[in-house]
Amino acid sequence: MYKFILAEDEEDVRESILQEIDWAALGYEVVGQAENGQEALELIERQLPDVVVTDIQMPFMDGLQLSEIIRDKYPTMKIIILTGFDEFEYAQKAVKLHIDEYVLKPFSSQELIDVLNKVKSQLDAEIAEKENVQILQEHYRKSIPVLREVFLASLLTRKLSRTEIDEKAANYQLDLSGSSFIVSVLSSDPEHPEDTSARTGSLTYSKDAELTQFAVLNIAEEIVAKHRLGLVYLHGNEVVVLTLSTDQQPEAVMKSTLAVLEEIRQSIEKYLKLTITIGVGTTASRITDVMYSYQDAVLALDYRLILGSNRVICIYDVERRFVEKLRFDELKEHALIRCLKVGTAAELQDIVKELFQEVEGAQVSFKDFQIYLLEILTAILKAAKDADIDMEETFGESFHPFSEMYQLTGLHEAQQWIAQLCTKIMTSIASNRQSSYKTLVEQAKDFTKEHYHETDITINKVCSQLHISAGYFSSIFKKETKMTFVAYLMHIRMEAAKELLRTTDLKAFEISEQVGYADPNYFSFSFRKHVGVSPKEYRNVAREG
Repeated sequence: MYKFILAEDEEDVRESILQEIDWAALGYEVVGQAENGQEALELIERQLPDVVVTDIQMPFMDGLQLSEIIRDKYPTMKIIILTGFDEFEYAQKAVKLHIDEYVLKPFSSQELIDVLNKVKSQLDAEIAEKENVQILQEHYRKSIPVLREVFLASLLTRKLSRTEIDEKAANYQLDLSGSSFIVSVLSSDPEHPEDTSARTGSLTYSKDAELTQFAVLNIAEEIVAKHRLGLVYLHGNEVVVLTLSTDQQPEAVMKSTLAVLEEIRQSIEKYLKLTITIGVGTTASRITDVMYSYQDAVLALDYRLILGSNRVICIYDVERRFVEKLRFDELKEHALIRCLKVGTAAELQDIVKELFQEVEGAQVSFKDFQIYLLEILTAILKAAKDADIDMEETFGESFHPFSEMYQLTGLHEAQQWIAQLCTKIMTSIASNRQSSYKTLVEQAKDFTKEHYHETDITINKVCSQLHISAGYFSSIFKKETKMTFVAYLMHIRMEAAKELLRTTDLKAFEISEQVGYADPNYFSFSFRKHVGVSPKEYRNVAREG
């Protein structure tokens, strides 16, 4: 069903149109009718119809003025103009407004039905074009190889959540299940020892670079597939091997990976007459952590300068410091900060619990744990600073978080301390936000009360004064006052008009001007609609009482 609004100042014409046509049968739902352009615009802003049928000649705002506003604010909305023969030339001048259809008065119900069917066909076609699943699926199918490679590359460059990885892997028909993951990077060796271009960890050649890269990729893919080791793909100018294993013994997984990589190195040297060096990263127990293995693989390649090229270099062999790492990574930091700013108390408890569960399952030194805790604390304090939280006011003058952190004696105590710290900061951020909302709304109200008599006061003018966006302001204002800004402005103007009617002898047109209406007729129309009686009737009743 398409939503439909009719704007026509002649009540008999309006009623005739609405009653003589079976709107549901045509596929339309009538969501409003208006007797002038201004009222129609207010209806359009509330209902957001698909189709507007409007007469050209209407009070307060004619059909072409209304159409111009619609085209500017709602470019996809369909407009049908009702026009008399003597107005048709005038209507044709509005071609720049891209009016969808014209109906000449007098017209029959069938003539209007024909036009409405035509417009419905246009709407159906537009929706069908956007929702053509078959075309989208075909386009998506052709794009999958590229999307798959972009996704696999993203595993190496940024921290992705497990949910995101699982969803994308399923979409791209990739099996990334396993309990051990290793990233290895294949890098061409320089033709001359003094050539340092290969230190970057990428495949670089003096000529036919892409063809050679493809040949390396092809050999690596063939050997990896033969041994069912995992995946091979391009990341920039690098050929990457991602080991995927269900074996829970890291040493065994590394051993089989190194054997396959050595076979790849020898095959490339034999068939392509080209030497490569392969950097092998650390073993990760989760697919979400392969970016660290990749970083370590690139680091391993740097040891080519010491150990020589044309070999497989494992980071474990050159840097014995590698043990299981406890990382407060970007993903965890973003999740914690987001929760502090807009999350719930339950979400906060879950996040803190998860941060410390990771410590329980890891073999880390007390020093590494302190660094991990320090990173969490730094992120919390940064969030508080960004939210302009007064730490002394929140925690007291004796608050010294870094000193307190080093006095913690156990994991459970540390978790409770972090949870309490986060809870207080979250509460302060929420309180400040609510106070900020109230301040903004009060400022908007004050500005409106001072300027309601100006005919050009709008929500955009108020937002410009407050230096905020209209969308943000609208939601805050409605949340705080339980009414829209337009309704509030109307209320202020009507209350001022009622006061003037009760206490002065000003004419209606004079009062209209004093409360911000450029058109006295529209003021009278709005007053009757808002108060229930005309300005004159209201004055008489008020004075009699």
